[in-house]
Amino acid sequence: MADPANANRSAIPLQFENVSLSFGEEPVLKNISFEVKKGESLVVLGAAASGKTVLLKLALGLLRADSGRICVFGKDATEFDEPAWYEIRSRIGVLFQEGGLFDSLTIEENVSYPLRNHRSLHVAPEEIQRRVEESLEFVELGHTLAKFPAELSGGMRRRVGIARAIVTQPDLLIYDSPTAGLDPITANTIIALVVKSRDVRHTTTVMVTHRFQDGEMLSRYYYDPRSAALRPVLTDNGDDGERSSTRYLVLREGEVAFLGTPAELEASTDPYVSKFKRRG
Repeated sequence: MADPANANRSAIPLQFENVSLSFGEEPVLKNISFEVKKGESLVVLGAAASGKTVLLKLALGLLRADSGRICVFGKDATEFDEPAWYEIRSRIGVLFQEGGLFDSLTIEENVSYPLRNHRSLHVAPEEIQRRVEESLEFVELGHTLAKFPAELSGGMRRRVGIARAIVTQPDLLIYDSPTAGLDPITANTIIALVVKSRDVRHTTTVMVTHRFQDGEMLSRYYYDPRSAALRPVLTDNGDDGERSSTRYLVLREGEVAFLGTPAELEASTDPYVSKFKRRG
């Protein structure tokens, strides 16, 4: 008979249990625990050097924790070696800081790179082409196939990064500071695409950001395919949107300062956590 506890765990794309990591004598993360269930969104906030990007690297197996347990898609990945991570990473899409595109490759080659080079993916050439074109159309850049990254604006390069992240049709999407260095209007465009990708493709989403506005858009809006636009989630007044399945994790000097819902974040009286609350 199947173990109900294990079956429940397998429905959790990402889970940290008392995870700690130090670089030399300096602790970077201390006893971090959280989970992101299927279809949920987690917004990770914190001051510079609070451990946000390190947390993502642990989730991707790019760093190994000193202690604690990390489970990905129900598998205990804490002691995985590099080959064991190949299959896991094929189910994860990543948008690196500032897009992380290859300057010497065209946009088409950049977006197709995960499909052509991931050891656990076996995609026919004609299917690769279809997926690349579909992903670029999704971010409204279908006309850029033959261009190089240097020919695009910073916001457009970030959108190409999203296209590359979703081209493998992942179950989990990880965004590392997707709006860093962008003007407010372009930043809102990028987060609108993050929301669209989450809701159209029903992916679990983890987003590190330094902007409280990014988290607000993720938690307060959903993508309506009928109108091809963002709409507010269901409020206490009962509008006709959907309910938010977003939670916040706030890091302070490598420790969890807050973990909870948007409403709980708004209610927090912690001075540090309050820096990441809605203004006005």
